[in-house]
Amino acid sequence: MTDSASYFFCGIGGSGMLPLAMIVQAQGAAIEGSDRALDQGRTPQKFDWLRAHGVTLHPQDGSGVTRADQIVIATGAVEDTVPDIGAAQRVGAMIKTRPELLSEIFNAAPASIGVAGTSGKSTITGMIAWILHQTGRAPTVMNGAVMKNFADADHPFASALIGGPDLFVSEVDESDGSIARYDPTVAVVSNISLDHKSMEELRDLFGGFVARAKTAVLNLDNPETAALAQALPPGKAITFGLGEEKADLSAHDLQPLPTGMRFRLIEGWSEHDVVLNVPGAHNVANALAALGAVKALGVATGEAVKALETFAGIRRRMEVVGIANAITVIDDFAHNPDKIAATLKTLHAFDGRLLILFQPHGFGPLKLMKSEFIDGFVGLMRPDDVLLMPEPVYYGGTTDRSVGSEDIASGVRVAGRHAEALATRADCGDRIVEIAKPGDRIIVMGARDDTLSAFAAELLERLRK
Repeated sequence: MTDSASYFFCGIGGSGMLPLAMIVQAQGAAIEGSDRALDQGRTPQKFDWLRAHGVTLHPQDGSGVTRADQIVIATGAVEDTVPDIGAAQRVGAMIKTRPELLSEIFNAAPASIGVAGTSGKSTITGMIAWILHQTGRAPTVMNGAVMKNFADADHPFASALIGGPDLFVSEVDESDGSIARYDPTVAVVSNISLDHKSMEELRDLFGGFVARAKTAVLNLDNPETAALAQALPPGKAITFGLGEEKADLSAHDLQPLPTGMRFRLIEGWSEHDVVLNVPGAHNVANALAALGAVKALGVATGEAVKALETFAGIRRRMEVVGIANAITVIDDFAHNPDKIAATLKTLHAFDGRLLILFQPHGFGPLKLMKSEFIDGFVGLMRPDDVLLMPEPVYYGGTTDRSVGSEDIASGVRVAGRHAEALATRADCGDRIVEIAKPGDRIIVMGARDDTLSAFAAELLERLRK
């Protein structure tokens, strides 16, 4: 990448675009961009921060794309209806998708770790980043969420870590098929389950990803990833599992702590006592994945375990916003049945009713996984828990809206649990404030909407009154 390159990011405020823009800028390129949220006046502090860090911002009307030497980065699908893309085509500017650019940077690094799987990617990526940073390896890291260890007043959106050019760590997405572009030194696959694509497609994508790597780090607790491990030649996989004796790294004697987990790690003939400051059995599995990834690069397990003890977590991953009048408010990214299950199981390790606000991130997932959503809530909600759902986030476009929030809520009610679908998120907030009582835990769940965190903070303020 040359110093003179000029990049224009369409949707620069997005959780995947902003960190990539920062990494490209650190490599010497000039950065410009546009965002619909900027035009609508949403999250102004994010755009103020970008301007303060040398990014030129434009309205998303095509006016920022004027030269053939600009490289225009689109989120995923390149749609001519987006004014910036139309402008790029008119002036002859190169158009690349975000996955194309990210995979080019990733593949250019001498050593790389790609973190894939249906759930746990952001946390595993953050854990790897922290271990490598703490052990002096100077990684450059691309994450899809804010890593609390690296967030400070000057870096409130620390979803990227700018390190050296020799080691690149990135979350890798299978939902758009772009995983096929990555050639990792180390391929981590946490788990494989139905989320966006059919099982056959997923097996092909993950199988190829693992085959291209020098070392694969695979979870024996998940049948699909265990099958991938079986198919590899001896010595290529580092395996992990909870209580799984056959695994290279296995966790035993899991003990929930109020803010984390304690467990015994067995690695061959050696044992380590591990303390995590993030809760839940799923985070023990995430820690094993991270330990496997850094082991593949030669980091001693003892050093890695020590670093993990100070891993502070990922923003919006069961993040406690605060406590008011003995009511706890938690902000969480859970949005598919697996992630919701992990969160509810973790919270139910301790006492207290759950008031669950779940904002779906689109009509499509509700239709695809209607029965999984219903079964998940029914199986994991206790009799006194309450589920509240507004209608899905809808940003326009031609969407099949045949399955909405009421379809999920009524399915949960039929099975004997409390669930209500209300028209708006504000209505759900009013209802929560009305019914919340000391000892309750309110969990705000959903993805692809920056305003959920602000909503959780507002709930906390209302409960203080």
